[in-house]
Amino acid sequence: MNPDSEEDDDWTKYADTGYTSSYDPWADMVPATELEEEEFDEEFEEFDDEHSTRRDIPRCPAPSGIENAIRIGTCNHCLGRVAGVRIAGDPLQIVGERVREKALERDSDLKVDEETDCCPFCEDLFRELDLIANRIVTAVGGVEFTKVQLGIHFSKDHVAAEEVLRSTLAATGSRPLKATLSDAIQSTVAEKLPGITWVKERPEIMLLFDTLTLGVNADIRALFLYGRYRKLERGIPQTRWPCRACRGRDGGCESCNGTGQQYPFSIQSLVCEPMVESSGASSDAFHGMGREDIDVRCLGDGRPFVAELKSPLRRTLDLEKLTKSINKAAENQIEIHGLRLSNRAEVSRIKETKAEKSYTIRFNGDHGFTDEEVSTRIQSLSGKVLEQQTPQRVAHRRADKIRKRKVVSIDNILIEDDEIQFDVRCESGTYVKELVHSDEGRTNPSVAALLETDCEVILLDVKDIHAD
Repeated sequence: MNPDSEEDDDWTKYADTGYTSSYDPWADMVPATELEEEEFDEEFEEFDDEHSTRRDIPRCPAPSGIENAIRIGTCNHCLGRVAGVRIAGDPLQIVGERVREKALERDSDLKVDEETDCCPFCEDLFRELDLIANRIVTAVGGVEFTKVQLGIHFSKDHVAAEEVLRSTLAATGSRPLKATLSDAIQSTVAEKLPGITWVKERPEIMLLFDTLTLGVNADIRALFLYGRYRKLERGIPQTRWPCRACRGRDGGCESCNGTGQQYPFSIQSLVCEPMVESSGASSDAFHGMGREDIDVRCLGDGRPFVAELKSPLRRTLDLEKLTKSINKAAENQIEIHGLRLSNRAEVSRIKETKAEKSYTIRFNGDHGFTDEEVSTRIQSLSGKVLEQQTPQRVAHRRADKIRKRKVVSIDNILIEDDEIQFDVRCESGTYVKELVHSDEGRTNPSVAALLETDCEVILLDVKDIHAD
């Protein structure tokens, strides 16, 4: 699978990598004795007891420092993390147990202070690993995925308190809580969900764990499919068009026969609805490389598109079978081909691609010229740059300005009495109908001006889109 590469949310703020941590790994190189007495009093007043003073709290890995860490309630995971003991391959829980056992061997009366409620470093988060893992497993239940990213959200107070403790009491180079907890959660989840891979980018599921509520949010990333569609029937819009009367409300109205749509079909509905059913997606979006008017067919090799399937439950799809199913259901309306996996970056690519297009256009006009003169005048537009003021038909939704577009070539001029047909290749964004009828002089030059008559477009087809 190839999910989207560009994510909308800034997940780096929750990332578990060291370079995104707010911790300064060199902070704990500063000896505790260099702290100002007044500042020291504020930070560690709660640890003032019979075993230690505010002026001289021992650090790990010195035996007295480890004993102090045990007295203030440090759990085994955090004890293994901050004690300065490095044994390759051993879980922190095991390391912490060994450190505690050795400390008890030295002082059998060593115990946790009675007023301690929880581990001062992690607030007992490591003791909830099974609960957290089970909540993650529940959150992703029924979803097909292999690549997953974990983000952890801490309260600012917890982050600040842990950083002060770690930089002042822990051994030099001890690992931050955020990265350590992330590794522990990932390891526990991996035991329950074998086969998954933890990634830093392009995940299929993004998990966000909140340390305050122990809540888990699973964001299923969209599945993107690229293809090309050929529109064989006129009167079909590219995307769903809400009913003008009820504006697409649930249940529709009498005007739209309860569908909520102005037109019964669209390229989007014909293509995406079978995809949604196959993938178990919650909804869809359709991204085309431009669009043709509702009364225009799109032939040739078709128009590139990317279908976005949101929150899919299944990602392994038989694309060949899906293509056949879509084409059979939409026979004589549309057909698709070239279906393959895509990503969000390709959505941007097809949106930004300015591909030249070829059209076949047919019109009539009561001109007084011979066929040869008509052909010569129309052919003279080849290579010309048009100045096109925003057409009246789209002025309500587009800025009124003059656009310059080049006519690349004109071929296959066919004249049948007052009806004339020709093929034209032009730059992306050219208003082809206006090239013929001029839109009351808003497009210049135009066929209507050259033939000195009013022209009415009979039909227009996209012959080809010169992309990819």
